[in-house]
Amino acid sequence: MDNWYNIQNVETVDSPSIALYLEHLEYNIKEMITLVDGKTERLMPHIKTNKMPKVMELLLTSGISNFKASTIAEAEIAAEAGAKSVLISHQLVGPKVKRLLSLMKHYSETQFSSILDNMDSAELLNQEALDHELTIDIYIDINNGMNRSGIKVGHSLDELMAFLNTCNALHFKGFHVYDGHLRDTDFEERNQKIEKGLEEVIAYFKAVQEKYPDSQMICGGTPSFTSHLIEGSRITSPGTCVLWDWGYDEKLKEQNFKHAALLVTRIISKPTEDIITVDLGHKSVAAENPIDKRVKFLNLENYELLSQSEEHGVIKVKDWDKHNVGDVLYGIPYHICPTINLHDEVSVIENGKKVNTWEITARKRKLRF
Repeated sequence: MDNWYNIQNVETVDSPSIALYLEHLEYNIKEMITLVDGKTERLMPHIKTNKMPKVMELLLTSGISNFKASTIAEAEIAAEAGAKSVLISHQLVGPKVKRLLSLMKHYSETQFSSILDNMDSAELLNQEALDHELTIDIYIDINNGMNRSGIKVGHSLDELMAFLNTCNALHFKGFHVYDGHLRDTDFEERNQKIEKGLEEVIAYFKAVQEKYPDSQMICGGTPSFTSHLIEGSRITSPGTCVLWDWGYDEKLKEQNFKHAALLVTRIISKPTEDIITVDLGHKSVAAENPIDKRVKFLNLENYELLSQSEEHGVIKVKDWDKHNVGDVLYGIPYHICPTINLHDEVSVIENGKKVNTWEITARKRKLRF
């Protein structure tokens, strides 16, 4: 493997931290646009992966203006950057409803929308919008097999659609369908499952379009991006591919993105023969997967990550004598989205050198609104 990841002035980069490689980030954005044949209106990238205003600026400069978010804070940084529209793809409960309304009033040039899958939520949103003399765009969240959120096609969906007709402050925009459970390595197999899971949804949606001809269907994430882009009428929502990670690189072989975010860590101890310890604990890299699926080191061979505690990573190596306390290791996180959320900032690397620092602003649950 080449050493493209080496940072020439790495002494200016603290550890553990994230290095953002600007050339790879820009390549990934261009690749997304190329995959939809330049039709940026078909892209609604998910902000949850990057959470950075500076990345949002690059996406907007590229011609992408519509985004998806999980949190109010993510929606806020998108609006602040100048996004045309933001879909909050998380059903709003509690104070989040009023937070959305405040966001809508402050950023009146950005078109905000949210999802719902039940009449109680619709009634709450409608009443709050009426009280604030606003109209909320909504997408119905469809459960097509993931069983995490959404409503299944059937009688309950019929009732919800009918109820929306009585909600004067809600404007129906279409369906939101997330199929993140379909991640087969073989593209043809994955694509068949994705399309099979959509058959009933598509049939229902076609009937809906007779009454709502401008309605849209927003589909999937990065795993199903290369499936949904084939059907020209679908809006796609890739997110991870902006930065990319080891997990999807291993599974999604048909996608040609580059690793734009790496973990930088240093050896802090050699406590016993064949063991090195780095400052990369589970406070610095997503730890929801087994120990062998957390980070892949690029400049380390014949190793095994044995354990992690809060601030330590214990690694077994065969060439113990070659490693010294203070040595820098570079690693690809298995899952970049929650890893980004563990850090306050990234070191921006351009032409092999750290040139800037960007804040991961939306890792905070609340900004102004």
